[in-house]
Amino acid sequence: MIMMEQVPGALGTSASLALRLGQIIFSSASLLFMCLGVEFYSYTSFSYLVTVMGLVAPWSLSLALVDAYSVFIKCLPRQPRVLLIVIVGDWALSFLSLAAACSTASVTSLLANAGTSYCPSKLCSWFQFSAAMAFLSWFLSFASSLFNLWLLPSL
Repeated sequence: MIMMEQVPGALGTSASLALRLGQIIFSSASLLFMCLGVEFYSYTSFSYLVTVMGLVAPWSLSLALVDAYSVFIKCLPRQPRVLLIVIVGDWALSFLSLAAACSTASVTSLLANAGTSYCPSKLCSWFQFSAAMAFLSWFLSFASSLFNLWLLPSL
């Protein structure tokens, strides 16, 4: 059996586990900060962010479990079809996360500039933190998908 080189951050490595745990933390924090304000249902971009982060958290959790199993059992999942599904899922969710984070940040900025009648300062700061956490989650998701895409041709 030929040993394939391990790409740091690819599925089944400890770096991938760290990326997935970061995605879980940041997407959960984004959900938490957004859901602290009940008024988020009034704006479509805020509802969109909650929906996307609600998809990112279980996706990242399931892949973190795969990574943890692979790291502790020393069995790397290197089937091309499985890796392709992970890459497509990561790409789709990373672009959805980027869109949600950008739309949330722009609407929050617009509401903050409109005055406190539309968005009280405490509520706007929660929405800004939520958008920031979504950007961080996007960055980790995009990095993970790039590492896995880098590994795909070697299979």
